[in-house]
Amino acid sequence: MVIDESLLQKLRERFGDKIAGASLQSIDPWIEIAPEGLVEVCRYLKDEPSVAFDCLNSICVVDYCETDPKKAAKTSWQPHLEVVYHLTSVQRKTSGVIKVMLPRWKDGVEGEIPELASVSSVWIAADWHEREVYDLSGVYFVGHPNLRRILCPEDWVGHPLRKDYVMPLEYHGIRGR
Repeated sequence: MVIDESLLQKLRERFGDKIAGASLQSIDPWIEIAPEGLVEVCRYLKDEPSVAFDCLNSICVVDYCETDPKKAAKTSWQPHLEVVYHLTSVQRKTSGVIKVMLPRWKDGVEGEIPELASVSSVWIAADWHEREVYDLSGVYFVGHPNLRRILCPEDWVGHPLRKDYVMPLEYHGIRGR
């Protein structure tokens, strides 16, 4: 089964408000899941034989933030993060995309990164993907078994893929520019 109207309907019947939206006409059709339903829905997508998304290909984040005040005034969206999961069913030879929308900052406090439940208990590959997202985009995965930086040094400040990130002029006395 691919991401289509029948799967969307099945998920809405089973999970109700935990299915927050969808775009089935996109090049890569996607279903949006409410943050509180992520692990439960992912477990279903993996274990349900008609879907069988047994492989997590990647997790990435899209940062919807416009740092230019003039451009920000013209945007139709509020700043937020989209955590995007690309899934594959090897058995069924299908793929799909699910998304979770998060605020840029936890409880609206700038600098406090948002939290999302870890899916490493569903797909073991999430271990490394979630560490990368945490490191570079600043999403804290609650319940992750070993959430720490994977690409930047442990004492690095900030998350380099956020659009409002400011690169430091130096690191441990070494000038970067």
